[in-house]
Amino acid sequence: MSTLSTDFRGEVLAQIIRNDLVETIHTGHLVMLNGDGSVYKTKGSFDMPIFPRSSVKCFQATAMVRSGLKVSSAQLALAQSSHSGSKMHLDAVLELLALVGLSESDLMCALDKPLGEAERLAWGDKPATRLAMNCSGKHAAMLATCVANGWDIKTYLEPSHPLQIAILKEIEEMTGGPVANKTFDGCGAPLFAVSTLALAKAIHGITTSSDPIHQEVLAAARKHPEIVAGAGRLTTRMMQGVTGLYMKDGAEAVCVLSITDGRTLVFKIADGSMRSFGTIIQAALLEWGITTPLEKFDVYGGPNIVGGMRATL
Repeated sequence: MSTLSTDFRGEVLAQIIRNDLVETIHTGHLVMLNGDGSVYKTKGSFDMPIFPRSSVKCFQATAMVRSGLKVSSAQLALAQSSHSGSKMHLDAVLELLALVGLSESDLMCALDKPLGEAERLAWGDKPATRLAMNCSGKHAAMLATCVANGWDIKTYLEPSHPLQIAILKEIEEMTGGPVANKTFDGCGAPLFAVSTLALAKAIHGITTSSDPIHQEVLAAARKHPEIVAGAGRLTTRMMQGVTGLYMKDGAEAVCVLSITDGRTLVFKIADGSMRSFGTIIQAALLEWGITTPLEKFDVYGGPNIVGGMRATL
């Protein structure tokens, strides 16, 4: 039996406390960059490759716009969303497809039920669909980009497709080097591994870039946080509550965020749980004097609060 590398575990980023005793820890890797791009703080194995999952959707969207995608600000937010699957989201995906003469049947993302808790509950026992999958907005935008260029829409998820080549180029240019691993994301799109530090530098780079395409992509997310995630979701609450904040989460507990002045926070939780996100973000931004919406994690003993969660940055 193989043993888990201590490098993968990283360092403790959050603790759950019950009656003044540490009951659970969440370990991982964290990078905080100053506005000028210099390192403010690191934790864990920040140079170890990770799969950033949906946290790189801004770079996928940038590559699409650079390749000729022309959509509204709301649709550009949809293109980089991990949406909850509300009626608003699903209608928006269908509208984007219809604009280029396509329909739900052209989507090639994985089948899934809505990501949002309320939306999944309302979905009930209905079968999973490609439209309900949280990445369907990105896939609709990928298809629209293909139509704009006359590229094949049946093979748009193949690594050799011109769209995916453009996305890989964008990611490598922003992270400053070749990716460490190439595979496929849960939605079926190509996925590339980079280090937490390289990801932080890329997010800092797109945030401070003078490239109008970079600025258009982030501005769309900041303007439409309810599209990027959904009602009640942490990403939406944070962008609504902190002026100038850009934030995007990714599956298996990856998170990126930045402020317009370039300050950047990126972290990956080793156990894949997102429940410490709010506590970590709140503590990290407080170090920079930035107040976030309250993210209080209470631990109960019956009806009484007997503990909580604290960040260990």
